[in-house]
Amino acid sequence: MLRLGSPRRRINIGLIGMTFVLSIFAGRLIQMQGLDTKVYETAAANQRTQIEEIPAQRGSITDVNGHELAVTVEAREVAIDPSKVPAAVRQKIAAILGRQLGKSEQEMAAKLAKDRTRYQLLARDVDPVVATRLLQAGVPALSTKKTYRRLYPAGDLAGSLIGFVGDEGNGLGGMEQAKNTLLAGRDGKQRVETGRDGQQIPMTSSQRTEPVNGQDVRLTIDRDIQWAAQRSIAEQVRKSGAESGTVIVMDVQTAQVVAMANAPELNLNDWRRAPAASYVNKAAADVFEPGSTNKVITAAAALEAKAVTPDTVYQVPDNIRCADQVLRDAHAHKVESMTFRQAMAQSSNVATVMAAREIGSQRLHTMLKAFGFGSAPGGGVPGAEAGLLPDYKKWSGSQNCTVAYGQGVSVTALQMASVYQTIANGGVKIEPQIVAGTTDTSGRYVPAAAGKRTKVVSETTAKEIATMLESAVGVEGTGQLAAIPGYRVAGKTGTANRYDAELGRYEGYTASFVGFAPADQPRLVVLSVLQKPKNGHFGGQLAAPVFKDVMTFAIKSRKIPPTGSAAPQVRMRAGQ
Repeated sequence: MLRLGSPRRRINIGLIGMTFVLSIFAGRLIQMQGLDTKVYETAAANQRTQIEEIPAQRGSITDVNGHELAVTVEAREVAIDPSKVPAAVRQKIAAILGRQLGKSEQEMAAKLAKDRTRYQLLARDVDPVVATRLLQAGVPALSTKKTYRRLYPAGDLAGSLIGFVGDEGNGLGGMEQAKNTLLAGRDGKQRVETGRDGQQIPMTSSQRTEPVNGQDVRLTIDRDIQWAAQRSIAEQVRKSGAESGTVIVMDVQTAQVVAMANAPELNLNDWRRAPAASYVNKAAADVFEPGSTNKVITAAAALEAKAVTPDTVYQVPDNIRCADQVLRDAHAHKVESMTFRQAMAQSSNVATVMAAREIGSQRLHTMLKAFGFGSAPGGGVPGAEAGLLPDYKKWSGSQNCTVAYGQGVSVTALQMASVYQTIANGGVKIEPQIVAGTTDTSGRYVPAAAGKRTKVVSETTAKEIATMLESAVGVEGTGQLAAIPGYRVAGKTGTANRYDAELGRYEGYTASFVGFAPADQPRLVVLSVLQKPKNGHFGGQLAAPVFKDVMTFAIKSRKIPPTGSAAPQVRMRAGQ
């Protein structure tokens, strides 16, 4: 007989197996829901939690009177999830996005076509009104994020000095970079729980750290005088066919930089399209051989050493041998009896070399260094260079002579303006200042500390040089085109051979003029420099008119009256 298996046995075996499997499941559930509850709760919360950055508002940069030169306004960052945009409507959506965001339809379509991605950034720095309009237009899977954008209301005004901000919100040049930590503040954070669609889950917990907004920076720049300086130098660069130009206006008593203009200048609202060379603040960073404007330092060294007086008479030929070189005056002339004052007024290279030989290279080098040559000027001007002052022991035979009239050393426009501030300030050099003050974390304005003061030459020497510089703007001087009717003006022309680093040789000229007014009660220093002009090259011809234009505007803007005094009667010529 056929014996069938016992069904009871099979059922018992099945029940035992099921009981074993269920016991495993039960144990796992007990572990998950009983023993490891906190672990899994934390893991689930972490999966839902998103950390959102809350951007801080960047501080403003203003001129000395509080006019905004760089300001931050609210904006939106617009993004989309291409995977949720149906293929049938992509072209229509691309057209809407392109029109509203100022982008090409093709660019938007390309982003929407990336339907395997969940996030595509469409545009930064979008006006909040535009972002709201897009959200109301029913564009699917569109998201916006609150950000800020940087605006420059004055366009190219002091552009390379102010600098600009990149897409990540950090300063990339000028004051924006130099004061980035202060201006940027500190971003906040918000921790929220979100669902699969990225929206915050209502009634869930959130943690928020508030952002700390940036602090404001107030510059010493005067907006109106800066505008006048930029206009004047840009026009002269155009007329002369120069490669570039610079103007600096400095307050004599504080060494605050009132204007720092370059031509061409950087338009901050379109900095991405500008050549990289325009990012450099040439007034502080470009070095050049100063030429005859440097003669005041030779004069200061000779007067301080009592080797000469303004009335010392030299028999001056139009050339002088120095080692293997023959150095010449700008214009040929017979041997002429010249007072030192006349030699300065007429910018005689030969007479200047004769005076320098009275004191020697070491004393001249010491005086150049005391005036700031070879050292960065400090004071917070971004990118300020030190120039080049070789050790006098390494000067070549001809360099022992040429340094006396500004060839063989290199300076920046800022350094040379500082030299004349020192002379105008009675021989006291003040570290140039570009920051007038900042706001603290409570928004209270805090003035910047005054610049370091250093006595360079005696007040007597400074006054004697000022008198000689006033003669240089007189009827017998090379700076007649710098004269301002009704005001006493002191200044000096400069015309130097220009070293071209790219060519590796001297090519073209540097034309300059620097001076101060009123000559007897100095308030402002103005320096103008033109690099590689094509239509003319003398400083008295090209740079002096810029000085006159800018100084005239500045003294009117600051309501500086004429002193009413007459220039002193001085001995200009030998035999007088």
